[in-house]
Amino acid sequence: MFSIEHEFDATVITLVDEGAAPLQEDVVIEAFEECVTIRQFDARLGETRTVTLSMSQLRDLGAALNLPEGVYTRVPGTTRP
Repeated sequence: MFSIEHEFDATVITLVDEGAAPLQEDVVIEAFEECVTIRQFDARLGETRTVTLSMSQLRDLGAALNLPEGVYTRVPGTTRP
């Protein structure tokens, strides 16, 4: 299950794990104009962990999800490697 909220400066997507136990903590993705943050509570450490991706890294991630194993460089100005 997931939810989408549009706030003043970001779109917030929350992913809720509904699979078989053990379930993972919710993942909160905040898409800002200049970056995307991914947050998840780490129960082992008792704290929320955050990863920040630049828009360039996000485009690379999107391209990587549909490519076979290898090393790639994205062509500037396009979404393809």
